[in-house]
Amino acid sequence: MDPTCEIPKGRHLAPHEFPDPAIDAAPTAEPQTAVLAGGCFWCVEAVFKEIDGVLEVTSGYSGGTSQTADYETVCSGRTNHAEAVEVRFDPNRVSYGQLLKVFFSVAHDPTQLNRQGADQGRQYRSAVFYADEEQKRVAEAYIRQLNAAGAYDSPIVTEVAPLEAFYQAEAYHQDYAERHPMQPYVMFTSTPKVAKLRKHFADRLKA
Repeated sequence: MDPTCEIPKGRHLAPHEFPDPAIDAAPTAEPQTAVLAGGCFWCVEAVFKEIDGVLEVTSGYSGGTSQTADYETVCSGRTNHAEAVEVRFDPNRVSYGQLLKVFFSVAHDPTQLNRQGADQGRQYRSAVFYADEEQKRVAEAYIRQLNAAGAYDSPIVTEVAPLEAFYQAEAYHQDYAERHPMQPYVMFTSTPKVAKLRKHFADRLKA
């Protein structure tokens, strides 16, 4: 079976069947940023780098303090940080809501609490860190919309929290999946997600 076509256990809708957000942010003249957490940042970064209108993706940490914003400490699970990505995008080419659609349908499983697959701990939680009230409004409305549509068998547990700070991760984490395509974790976790994106959202990819 083609893994990019399979609907995983616990999900009712294939990625391309996820509805467009009924409520979305208005475009602005200046680039915007979205900070999203969905498990290992290598995988989430790899997905968003492919989308047309995304200008830059940075892996890092959000939800904790500057004193604990380093990989070893975050991985200990003793901080409030989540591995996250900061997505800088052109809202005239891709909207905040459309980025959320990819986030919820391809980039991770938003029904897993404090984990993604074998990665366990609060640092791997699903979270939307909103920069302003409009981002909060769009994220909360889309989660309600997906739950009402029955996108998943289980409720979405994504945390919607204010963005207090984003701390860039160490240099060796940036573009990790692109630079290490044969690394086993990348091959079995990141690569299938990118394949799903390319199959189900081909019209939204960079040329």
